[in-house]
Amino acid sequence: MLSDAASRAHYSSDASLYRLIPTAVVRPRHADEVEAALAVARAHGIPLVARGAGTSVAGNAISSGVVVDFSRHMNSVIDIDPSSRTARVQPGVVQAHLQQAAAPYGLLFGPDPSTMSRCTIGGMIGNNACGSRSLAYGRTSDNIVAVQALTATGLPLHVRSGTTTAGPASQLLGELHDLVRANLATIRTEFGTFGRQVSGYALESLLPENGFDVARFLVGSEGSLAVVTEATVKLVPAPQHRSLVVLGFDTMPEAADAVMDVLQYDPTACEGLDSRIVDVVRARRGSAAVPMLPDGRAWLFVEVAGDSSAECAQKALRLTGAVASVDSRLVADADEAGALWRIRADGAGLSGRSSDNRPAHAGWEDAAVPPARLGAYLRDFEDLLKTHDLSGFPFGHFGDGCMHVRLDFPFDRPGGADVFAQFLTAAAQLVTTYGGSLSGEHGDGRARSQFLPLMYSRGALDLFAQVKRVFDPDGVLNPGVIIDPPSATESVRVLQAAPWRRELGFRYAEDSGDFSEAVHRCTGVGKCRADNGQGVMCPSYVATRNEKDSTRGRARVLQEMVNGTFVTDGWSSNAVHETLDLCLACKGCASDCPTGVDMASYKAEVLYQTYKGRLRPVSHYSLGWLPRWSRVASRAPRFVNAVMRAPGLSQLALNAAGVDSRRRIPSFAAQSFRRTHVAAPRSGLAPVVLFVDTFTEYFSPSAAHAAVRVLADAGYRAELVSRSHCCGLTWITTGQLDTAKKLLARTVESLAEYAAAGVPIVGLEPSCTAVLRSDAVELLGTDQARRVAGATLTLSELLTRSRWTPPDLGGINVVAQPHCHQHAIMGWDVDKALLERAKAKVTALPGCCGLAGNFGVEKGHYEVSVAIAEQHLLPAVRNAPDAVVLADGFSCRTQLDDLAGVKALHLAELLASRLPAKAAI
Repeated sequence: MLSDAASRAHYSSDASLYRLIPTAVVRPRHADEVEAALAVARAHGIPLVARGAGTSVAGNAISSGVVVDFSRHMNSVIDIDPSSRTARVQPGVVQAHLQQAAAPYGLLFGPDPSTMSRCTIGGMIGNNACGSRSLAYGRTSDNIVAVQALTATGLPLHVRSGTTTAGPASQLLGELHDLVRANLATIRTEFGTFGRQVSGYALESLLPENGFDVARFLVGSEGSLAVVTEATVKLVPAPQHRSLVVLGFDTMPEAADAVMDVLQYDPTACEGLDSRIVDVVRARRGSAAVPMLPDGRAWLFVEVAGDSSAECAQKALRLTGAVASVDSRLVADADEAGALWRIRADGAGLSGRSSDNRPAHAGWEDAAVPPARLGAYLRDFEDLLKTHDLSGFPFGHFGDGCMHVRLDFPFDRPGGADVFAQFLTAAAQLVTTYGGSLSGEHGDGRARSQFLPLMYSRGALDLFAQVKRVFDPDGVLNPGVIIDPPSATESVRVLQAAPWRRELGFRYAEDSGDFSEAVHRCTGVGKCRADNGQGVMCPSYVATRNEKDSTRGRARVLQEMVNGTFVTDGWSSNAVHETLDLCLACKGCASDCPTGVDMASYKAEVLYQTYKGRLRPVSHYSLGWLPRWSRVASRAPRFVNAVMRAPGLSQLALNAAGVDSRRRIPSFAAQSFRRTHVAAPRSGLAPVVLFVDTFTEYFSPSAAHAAVRVLADAGYRAELVSRSHCCGLTWITTGQLDTAKKLLARTVESLAEYAAAGVPIVGLEPSCTAVLRSDAVELLGTDQARRVAGATLTLSELLTRSRWTPPDLGGINVVAQPHCHQHAIMGWDVDKALLERAKAKVTALPGCCGLAGNFGVEKGHYEVSVAIAEQHLLPAVRNAPDAVVLADGFSCRTQLDDLAGVKALHLAELLASRLPAKAAI
C-alpha cells in the first residue's frame, strides 16, 4: 500500500479533467489482496475504485478513497486457448501485450482503442472500449466470454456468457433477474438502440432474448458494480491482408455524410480526422512525419481487409469509385499507413491545444449518434461551438457515429466554469435529440453522469439505482459515477490551478510564460506508459513500471506543487524531488508526448529554483561543471587519465564527485581537437562553422577530424569560432540556468555573425546541437538565438541539403542508437536516409541508451541506467557482433563502452572511413 504524498499525487487524476487525492493506493498481486482491500474500504466506509492504466477520459478511475492499481502486478496473460479462440487474462494486462501473446496463433483481440499500447483489459471492460476496428470486431462487451469479480460486499461473482451461475452469487443474480423482469418495457425501448450507446448500464444484455448475460452486462459499468479480477475474452483470426484508403473532403460534416456509402463495402475501420490535427503534427515533428494525404481539409481513413492483397485492392478500388470524395489515395506502403494510423491514435493528445494554442480539454469528447445522422449532428455541433465561443478539432470513429473532440473551455477566465457547465448541458441536449449517447466508449464518469436524466427516463434512472443497490448496497465502489453524480464542474483539476508566473529560468513562451500552464499540458493520455517500441519516452518507466517514473506521474506531482493545496512546500518538496529523481532529462517526451510535455526543462526549472543561492549536490559541481574541469584536464590529459585509472584513487575521486563507483570515467584525448586541427585552404570551398562541443573537443576529437574530411569532400571548408565555446548543456541539466544563460549568450553571439551571413552551423554532438536549435531560444528569447537556431544543422542535414553523394557503405550492417535529444528536436530520419542512400543496412534502435549525460553516472541511478540499456541497446549489440555500431551521442558511446566493451562510431567517422584519400585535409 502506498500512502505517501508523492504516490497519492501520482494517482490524483487519470486522463480526464478531474482530480481527487486518494487516501491510499493499493497494487494487489492476487485476488485475495483485492478482497482484503475491499474489506478495509467497507469497514472504514471509504470509496474504492479499480484502475488500469489510468487512461480514462471521463474521470472514471480516480477516488478520494482507495485506488486499486491492477497494472503493476496483476498484468498477466494466464492462458491462450487457440482451439476455443479465447484468452484468460488478469485485469491489468495491457491490450498490446495480449495481442503479442495471441499473435503466434494467428489470433488477435478485436477491440483496439487508440491507447492500446498502454490501456489494460480491465480498463476496457470498465468503459466498454471499442477502438478503430469495432466495425469488424465490435465493442469489448461483444468479446467477453466470462468474468471473475468481487462485489463490494466481497461476494465472488463468476459469470459466463450463455449460462446462469448459481453458488454464492445466486441470491444476487435472482434479485437482478427480478428487476429485469419488472422493467422489460423500459429496457427494450431505451437500451441497445444503436451500437455505440454506452452511457449508463448495459441493461439490454440482461433481456431474456439476450440470455440474461451478466458477463456482458458488467462491461461498461465503470467499476461501480464489481471489481474484475480475471476475464476470459474472445480472440479472432488476424486478417491476412489490410489496405488503407484515405478519402479527402472539404469539411468534417461532409466526411461524415459519406460514412453510409463507405459502410456498404464492409470496412474494418472508418475513422475521421481533421486537418488541424495533421497541422499540429507537421508543426511539431516536421513535414516528414505526415505521409502524403489526398486533397481536402478532412479525411476518412478507411481500412479494408481480405485474404489477399489483390482482394483488398479490388475492395479499395470499388470503394473509392463509389464515394463522392474530393480526392482519394490508396496507401500501399505499410510504413506510411502506420504513420497515418499513429496520427489518428495520438488524436486525443494532439488536439490538446486549440488553433490559437490555448489548452483544450476533455469533458465532451465521446458523444455518439447513429452513423446515418452524424453529418447533420456535426453541423449542429459546430454551430453550438460558435454559440459558446469554443473551438476544437473533431476526430473519431465515424463509421460508428462516435466523435471525439477536445475543447478550449476558458477555465483560466472569470466565469469559465459556467461556460463549461452551460455547454455540457446544451451538448447533452443536442446529442439526445439525434437519438445519440452521451458516451460512445469512454463511459460517463464524472464528466457526463450528471446529464443521464437528459438521455433516460425516470424509470430507467430508478432502475440504475436499484441495480447499484443489489451489487453495492453501501455505495463503496466508484461513488459519483452513473449513480448520484456530483456536478460536472466539481473537482475539475484545472479550475484548482493558479497561474505560476514567477521569476522562471525558462521562458515557456508557448505556455504564456506560465509554469502552471506548462505542467498542465499533461492531460494524462499516458503514452509515456507505453513500451517505447517507436520512440524514447519514457525510459525510466519502461525500466521500473512504476507510475511515479512516467512522464505523467511527474507532471501530476508538479501540478500538485503549483496548485499548492496538497503538495504545499513548493520547489523544494521531497515529493517533487523524489518523483523527478529518475527523470533522465532525455527530452523524449518533448516529441513523443502528444501534448508536448517537456519534462527535461521542467526538471531543470525545479533544480534551478530549489538550489538558487544555496549549496548544491556535489554532482552539480563535478558533472555540471564538466566543461570547465575538462578544459583544465586537457593541459595534462595523460596524468589525469592515470589518476582516474589508479586503484583506490579512482574510487575516491568518483565517490567525492557523486559518481557511482561502478562507472569508469572516459579517457581524455591525448590532444584536443583545436590543438591538432589544420585549417583548410580557402579557395573553392564554401564556408561552414563547425561547432565543436566540449565532449568532442576533449574526449572524441577523432569525430571532429572525420567531420572536417567529410565536409571537404562535400565542398565545404570547416571553420571554427575564434575561441572554444560551450552550449551550457551540463549546466542546464543540473538546473544551473543563470550560468547556462551566460555561456549560451556568449556562444550565440560568436555564432550570430555567421548565421546572419547565411553560413551553416554544423553541430556534432546531438545534445549540444539540440541546445542551439531549441533550448537557446527558450532560455534567451533573443533574435540572435532564433537566427542561430535557424542556421544550426546536423551533419546529415547539411550533407543531404547539399545533395552530396556519400561513399559506398554496401555490405555494412549498421546498428544505430539515435541520441534522445536528436530524436526529440532534430529527428533521425535524415541520418537514416543518408546511410541507406550509401547502401548500408541500417537498424535504428528505439529508446534511450540509459546514460543520458550525467544521469547514468550519478549515485543511485546505476541499476536503472543498466535496465534501460537492456531494453534495446545491449541486446541489439549482442545479437549483431559483426555490425558497425553507430552512436553520435558521446553519452551513448560511453554507455556502450562501459557496459558492453563496444567502441561505437560517430556518423562522421563511418563516412570518413570510406572516403578516398584525396579528401584528407
